[in-house]
Amino acid sequence: MTPDVPDHAPTAGWFEGREHRLPVRIYYEDTDFTGVVYHANYVRYFERGRSDFLRLAGVSHSDLLERDDPAAFVVTRLEIDFKKAARIDDALTVHTTYDSVKGPRLHISQWITCGEAAIARARVEAACISLDGRPRRPPEGLAETLRPWFAPASS
Repeated sequence: MTPDVPDHAPTAGWFEGREHRLPVRIYYEDTDFTGVVYHANYVRYFERGRSDFLRLAGVSHSDLLERDDPAAFVVTRLEIDFKKAARIDDALTVHTTYDSVKGPRLHISQWITCGEAAIARARVEAACISLDGRPRRPPEGLAETLRPWFAPASS
């Protein structure tokens, strides 16, 4: 289910069941003058988690753009609850689950931990768009590629 990644490639994390996990180390550049992660950087970590999830699931952003009917994703809603500050040198894990697709929208749950401690939690809605910026259904096959990772449908 996971495409081969060359040995020399940077880590894109791994799957545990339907959950993707991506390790992130906090560097000086991520922090403010007190050594605490600047809040906007969490948005970057969450983006990396979503992108690497897709990469490991076999969905390439560059391939989507090169199609006869090019497509891309935009975040239409991002809600973050900050629980605890991450600090310089912390080893974090970004957890990502793609929960469902409805029309052009993907619903995604993400959270960041440091060891067992919860750092931040995000609820994300991303929309598939054509290059003119209009919403569109994801390209044929994309939802099917991601289906093994979607949350089971409620009955």
